[in-house]
Amino acid sequence: MTIRLICLDADDTLWHNMRHFRVAETALMQMLQPFADAHVASARLVACEERNLPLYGYGAKGFTLSMIETALELVGDPVPQGVISEILAAGRALLAHPVELFDGVSETLAELAAIAPLVLVTKGDLLHQESKLAASGLGDLFSGVEIVSDKRSETFSRLFAKYGVEPDQAVMAGDSMRSDVLPALAAGAYAAFIPQEGAWVHEHREEPEGAPRYARLQSLSELPGWIASLG
Repeated sequence: MTIRLICLDADDTLWHNMRHFRVAETALMQMLQPFADAHVASARLVACEERNLPLYGYGAKGFTLSMIETALELVGDPVPQGVISEILAAGRALLAHPVELFDGVSETLAELAAIAPLVLVTKGDLLHQESKLAASGLGDLFSGVEIVSDKRSETFSRLFAKYGVEPDQAVMAGDSMRSDVLPALAAGAYAAFIPQEGAWVHEHREEPEGAPRYARLQSLSELPGWIASLG
């Protein structure tokens, strides 16, 4: 089967992302240390994030709101003004951090672009994701950019139709089993899982067993070779 479209996740697939969220989370745990143990505060933050996803979506802004809400739940009202100010500063730092590409990403994307058109498929805040792509210097390698509120099988079905390919002519690669791999497979595409250390617990799912269109790769640099093997 000839692959005619290569879809790629952005955060923690092309560039580092979760490490910056972990810095913000650690800062929050320190702010809340007088009021709650770190494991209690961390669990409350995760629960708050998952509860708020349908309202705020993915990204630094929603995460900042969840940090504030976590502080309200653990500290009570009113939260000391200094705590709120520090949370907002941590949120601004998330929005302003430099884009750090994984090693060899530029070269790998150039190799992939020679195989088939590339489409960036990422979740998160529109403005923030656009700014990160611009700062990455990778924008010219992509034939399309799709910033979506979530990734479901119907998301990929619409995307394949938009770019004029059959599902089995497309590949999706990313670091999330929940968002990148399983919905792409359900839509009929090939999918490559490229796990990264420190992935968000919300994105964890069991790997598919016996799925002929699925591969687990150690790095993005292995993707061109795997695609070549599909032919």
